[in-house]
Amino acid sequence: MFYETGARDKTKLPRDPFKAIVTPRPIGWISTRALDGRVNLAPYSFFNGFSSAPPIVGFSSEGWKDSATFARESGEFVYNLATYDLRERMNKTSAPFARGENEFELAGLTMAECRLVAAPRVKESPASMECKVVEVIEMRSLAGRLAGTVLVLGEVVGFHIDEAFIRDGRFDTAGAQPLARCGYQDYAFVESVFALARPKGGGDI
Repeated sequence: MFYETGARDKTKLPRDPFKAIVTPRPIGWISTRALDGRVNLAPYSFFNGFSSAPPIVGFSSEGWKDSATFARESGEFVYNLATYDLRERMNKTSAPFARGENEFELAGLTMAECRLVAAPRVKESPASMECKVVEVIEMRSLAGRLAGTVLVLGEVVGFHIDEAFIRDGRFDTAGAQPLARCGYQDYAFVESVFALARPKGGGDI
């Protein structure tokens, strides 16, 4: 099957497969604090790491939602690892609450103080990263039109890790069971990992 974007045969593919093909996508559970003190927590499936030195992560918001607005305003955000155990509470924070409502309280989560940014982190998460905004990009289409999507990139300036998930000097990814988005209403979680050595000179060991 082949089709040009915008010309999908909806009798064969009634739902856009894009998000199901670009998968699994790590969930960026982003917490922010506005300059007036309002707090926000929301999950973003368009999230990833973009650089390791310096460590840079980014999330993409479809529209100027609280996370993007507060991050641009304050210059800060926190990435919290969403895990299988936290799946229901993570999902609650995706609801369209009124601007400035505290999703931590609504989802039964605990706000923990950060060291280098004013935004709180999710205490229940096994890992969080404090980030300082380095760039905010309003994305455009091939035709040059604004897409209504905002990409927020932040440099990680601090890490919080639950030591229960450190094994032999490494973060236990399978033990933490991070969630990933798989398109439609589908999710996955990491429960096993395997090692595959890259060719010599091909990257990190």
